[in-house]
Amino acid sequence: MVSSDGGSPREIGSLEEEEASHHMERFDGEAAPPHETSLIDTDQVYSNPDELAVRTTPLTPLDADICERAHQLCREYLRGAWKRITAQDIVIRKVSGGLSNLLYYCSLPAGCPSVQGEPSRVLLRFYGQLHGERALEGLVTEAVIFTMLSESQRGPRLLGVFPGGRLEEYIPARPLRTNELSDPVLSQLVAEKLAQIHMMDVPINKEPRWLWDTMYRWLDSIQEFMSLKYENLVAKARTEKLMSYSLRLELDWLKEFLTSINSPVVFCHNDLQEGNILLRLDAQMSQHPHPELVVIDFEFCSYNYRGFDIANHMCEWLYDYTNENSPYFWVSHDNYPSLKQQEHFLESYIQAVQGKQSLQAVTREEMDQLLRELQAFTLASHFFWGLWSLCYASISTIPFDYWEYGEVRFEAYFKHKASLFSKLDESPGSESIAELMKSLCHVAQYKSS
Repeated sequence: MVSSDGGSPREIGSLEEEEASHHMERFDGEAAPPHETSLIDTDQVYSNPDELAVRTTPLTPLDADICERAHQLCREYLRGAWKRITAQDIVIRKVSGGLSNLLYYCSLPAGCPSVQGEPSRVLLRFYGQLHGERALEGLVTEAVIFTMLSESQRGPRLLGVFPGGRLEEYIPARPLRTNELSDPVLSQLVAEKLAQIHMMDVPINKEPRWLWDTMYRWLDSIQEFMSLKYENLVAKARTEKLMSYSLRLELDWLKEFLTSINSPVVFCHNDLQEGNILLRLDAQMSQHPHPELVVIDFEFCSYNYRGFDIANHMCEWLYDYTNENSPYFWVSHDNYPSLKQQEHFLESYIQAVQGKQSLQAVTREEMDQLLRELQAFTLASHFFWGLWSLCYASISTIPFDYWEYGEVRFEAYFKHKASLFSKLDESPGSESIAELMKSLCHVAQYKSS
């Protein structure tokens, strides 16, 4: 299901993909790509309330018991008007979620006032079937993080938890657009949000294993797919072309290179793209002088290298997923942030980490270190989503050219790598990175297209 304003496969899951979910088990549930199995369909859920009717679907007879269940849960966890209405009065619509969840929008009926502090609209989430040996662990992690964000007022309010799901705040908002990421005001706000996330102390495993475990697991899945008999000769040719890059040797080299960068390990979002950054419409329409952002979709977060989160966000400036025609995305390398834009973002990030009251100026050393991390981990972002595309090209039914996207990301990877090797990139720190890369070049054999 694609939203009316052009949601992307990196935002939208499809309930029609239940058949594919069985094949996804081989990728392991805990490593399922965050773009494909998002718990929240951002365009569908966090939308302008006036547009909600066209973004949701009526309940079918099979969903009839949902009204009674929703009524029961709202009465149990909410107060005031919610306790007075009947199951027939409650306004409820089904919302497109991912493969993992079912989401329902619940509202008080028109003309039924809510008491002060009581929400008039909520989201009811039912957890779906779990796949993969670590899927339950991932669900628990996401629930812990959601609760922490709620308590710190950095995310939607948690209104109730029950066996099999939760009740949460409905936020009238819309996701940012790709071209808005370069807006200086919004870029500063995104940097501050990222800094807040990185400063969180979350009670989960704090070793930076997620990035490498996920990529090696995806490589295993791709090689398993290649060992099967191909019915689609085009898919076979495209997969063999990408695998001819000696991706496992390349990944071995990338791991050794990036671990030598000494980027601090922090709690990371790992998918800070525009679809996961919401602009609150209630703040926009009020007297609040500044826009307010909410970051969502934490189900695939982990402790990871700081440089990955920053570089991955910067890479997202290039890709626009609102193209309604094949390949269903646009890429514009000219949109990559300039050095001035990078430093604006990084300065805002550093200042947020230091604290609002800090009068200490950002030093050149601090800036150069982050620029080095950005340069290096740009490789990881391209490689990561290139592998993701190869995995999902074979199973996804969402209208998106995964093959093309994978080729685009790997081409960007090798181009950026060549740039660092040859010192073509004149950003601060690129020379030292190039020397470090050359010192590690014995690890892998390189092959570019």
